[in-house]
Amino acid sequence: MKEIEVPTEVVVVEGRSDTQRLNQIFGPSIKVIETNGSAIDQEILSRIEEANKQFGVIVFTDPDYPGERIRRIIRTQIPSVKEAFLSQEAANSHRKKDSLGIEHASAADIQAALSKVTKMSPQKELKPIPMAELVAMGLAGTEQANVLRQTVASHFNLGHVNAKQLQKQLAKYQVSRQEILAYLKRREESE
Repeated sequence: MKEIEVPTEVVVVEGRSDTQRLNQIFGPSIKVIETNGSAIDQEILSRIEEANKQFGVIVFTDPDYPGERIRRIIRTQIPSVKEAFLSQEAANSHRKKDSLGIEHASAADIQAALSKVTKMSPQKELKPIPMAELVAMGLAGTEQANVLRQTVASHFNLGHVNAKQLQKQLAKYQVSRQEILAYLKRREESE
């Protein structure tokens, strides 16, 4: 049985149930900071900043609007944080009244997300790929584009995105047009 590797960084999550889920998977040695939802205050941001200096930080929030809002707030103040993403499918409890959440994800999905983190490039963002080119690649403008777009976003660890968000994430994380085309070609050849 493969030993589970505990992240050395502090993992920033939204709430107590996320912390409990990480403790179930990684044990009590995992370091966690809770934002207590999207009403993140300066005290929490200061704790995250200090943790980032000491250990490094991985922001791991739910794949929904409040989770993305928390990411933006943290990235704005501390651009050097790493990020881990879960797909909406992985974070879905498949129960009617439950929202999306890390606490619903399988241990394997959480371990995979935390082992594959992204970090904003310290260089200036790339110029966004024009929407017309994303359409030409099949990543926008068609009924099938959403599936292909989520596959690309998953491969490059960009989180759940619509076409406009994909355009921004690709620029922010320095993913070039050539890298996307190479990935799409490899994907097509393997099908």
